[in-house]
Amino acid sequence: MSTEKINNLTRGPRFTKTSGSENKEKPIIESNNIEAENDISPASKPARRDKLDWFVLRVASNKEFGVRETLQRKVEIEGMQDLVGRIMVPTEKTKTLKGGKARVAETKLYPGYIFVEMRLETDGRIPQDVFFLIKETTGVGDFVGTAGRPAPMSNEEVDKMLLDSRPAEEAPEVRLEYRKGDIVKITEGPFEGYEGTIDDVDPEKGLVRVLVTIFGRQAPVEIEYWMVEKGESA
Repeated sequence: MSTEKINNLTRGPRFTKTSGSENKEKPIIESNNIEAENDISPASKPARRDKLDWFVLRVASNKEFGVRETLQRKVEIEGMQDLVGRIMVPTEKTKTLKGGKARVAETKLYPGYIFVEMRLETDGRIPQDVFFLIKETTGVGDFVGTAGRPAPMSNEEVDKMLLDSRPAEEAPEVRLEYRKGDIVKITEGPFEGYEGTIDDVDPEKGLVRVLVTIFGRQAPVEIEYWMVEKGESA
């Protein structure tokens, strides 16, 4: 998760727009039957639903999925499906290549936070029973808000969070943190210890081409991306 996302969340549930993505308004669909939709995957549901608001909840690190499951179970036991909708831990899939083998991992987009969809009282407050059901759950911290009061996410923030949470339609590409011109140090292989400059990156194969100086001459070395790290001069 990027520092920018963390800062945006801790200042309040504010998200930056995904670069290059279209900022289209999602349809708002009236729905009073939350229970009937609880077993539908988040991607297949309407982005936003009328009379329901989203809140950001701080939870114990690495306990996001456990807290979500506990809350879902408590909501069902207490029969509060008409007040509490989706409870989400947004994730994304990333692919890594090492030794020619690919591995797809699912990583949390907002570690330490979960997102809860709720129906509010007519005065805009979270129903008291729902508030205490959530707050008394092990691993739950505080709602994100201002002046100690939970603040609902804006429509734009909800749209971005749900868009980021949609499962990828295609296999994820390898995410390389290096760009052409970066100074790196080779940490594995016959050129271990050499520093050089990234000349090219190949996300599909997980390779980088590094220009290193060998015997006083600059030469290109093509190696797997995990065999380099950012250099001291970077």
